[in-house]
Amino acid sequence: MAVEPLIHELSKSERRAVRVPAPDVPATPLPPELCRETLDWPEVSEIDVIRHYTRLSQKNHAIDINMYPLGSCTMKYNPKVNEAVARYPGFAGLHPYQDPSTTQGVLELMHELQEMLAEIAGFKAVTLQPAAGAHGELTGVLIIRAYHESRGDTARTKILVPDSAHGTNPATAVMAGFDVVTIPSDARGNVDLEKIRAAVGPDTAGLMITNPNTLGLFDEHIVEVVRLVHEAGGLVYNDGANFNAILGIARPGDFGIDVMHFNLHKTFSTPHGGGGPGSGPVGVRDGLETFLPAPMVRKVEEDGDVRYEWHDPVDSVGRLHTFHGNVGMHVRAYTYIRMHGAAGLRLVSEDAVLNANYVLARLRDRFEVAYDRTCMHEFVLSGSRQKAKGVRTLDMAKRLLDFGIHPPTTYFPLIVPESMLIEPTETESKESLDYFITAMLQVADEVDESPEVVTGAPHKTEFKRLDEVGANRSLNLRWHPMAPEEAVVGEPAREAVPAD
Repeated sequence: MAVEPLIHELSKSERRAVRVPAPDVPATPLPPELCRETLDWPEVSEIDVIRHYTRLSQKNHAIDINMYPLGSCTMKYNPKVNEAVARYPGFAGLHPYQDPSTTQGVLELMHELQEMLAEIAGFKAVTLQPAAGAHGELTGVLIIRAYHESRGDTARTKILVPDSAHGTNPATAVMAGFDVVTIPSDARGNVDLEKIRAAVGPDTAGLMITNPNTLGLFDEHIVEVVRLVHEAGGLVYNDGANFNAILGIARPGDFGIDVMHFNLHKTFSTPHGGGGPGSGPVGVRDGLETFLPAPMVRKVEEDGDVRYEWHDPVDSVGRLHTFHGNVGMHVRAYTYIRMHGAAGLRLVSEDAVLNANYVLARLRDRFEVAYDRTCMHEFVLSGSRQKAKGVRTLDMAKRLLDFGIHPPTTYFPLIVPESMLIEPTETESKESLDYFITAMLQVADEVDESPEVVTGAPHKTEFKRLDEVGANRSLNLRWHPMAPEEAVVGEPAREAVPAD
């Protein structure tokens, strides 16, 4: 069988993909400490480079190929126009050290985005500085801490976290110096009111709640929950990871939320794969804006002239990000919001909720439903019925790969055994949803009729089932070249030997 040559095997001395013209200024040698005797880089032509990276790209799943029903992640399709606008030279070519007088356009955009996000969620002010959701969480909890400290109320050492909250919330609270008190859910997936009544007190700094929560449910007691925390002197932080479900329908600020982060990379169309980039702006109610991180953009009007400048809130918790946040993400979110308008943003949530309930209705009879209520943008199934037949949720997730579908979130939330957290998003068509449903139903049939097909999956992917335990115990973090006979076209090469 023909052997596909590896990129290093194509290497020939002096072969180049591009030739840089000779400099028209005197060359300056690099300092010796920055130089290496040899670099084991392949020397290949342009077409070899293109083919290499194109082949690699075809081995990866992507939203441009098929759906990503990842619960609590909103892996929806992001319009390409947002990417085009973010690449405008006037945005992409800016440098953060430029004088504000030369960057008035992007400062105006950032100021308008602050104002739009505040209006959409019902807050007084918004900072764009946090770089991601968890960074926004930390910002919010630091604001809560600063608020209590400004009042001399240093006895408030506890943060309440429902067991249906986002998984990073407890870690964020601990990182900010608080003790965490877990609040269980009731039989309908809401925060248990009796438990929270028993937990609040003079040591309560605040509550970190995810609403809609990671069960895909809007908390039916949210107003009462907020009231209980406020009466105890605490503040309420809302994890905005699931804001995609209520966008344009409900404003967290209107039902008493004090602080909330937005995930621009979920709700407002920023690429959400490969570890980033992200953006997690934070909104606050009236009276907390002085604690926001510095700097922020403000609008100044003098003698009929308008300018935008940086300013530091008087009680700021400080800087939480190098420079001014991930500005390219701000451009994308701004474009998305302006394109949709108020009616369009509401439709985003309405369609997301409709799609989720449609899929839930079609799968309800074949899988256990954790909380059988009308869901929001996502829902939780349990694979307990299938596990009783020897097939785990992990097996079913791997089988979905054979259908070209990225698996849903598995084993989270932790309070549901063998959980599958599924979010179809608003950007999937009915035909796309039906394909996913058909695949799920076929997997359910296979569990009943031929479980070995599922437990042995995936069968059609580049790499078959891996030894996950071995991979975790013997990490291999370095690439090693292999002999040509070990890399056969159409078959995955064997695992390289671990580095020394």
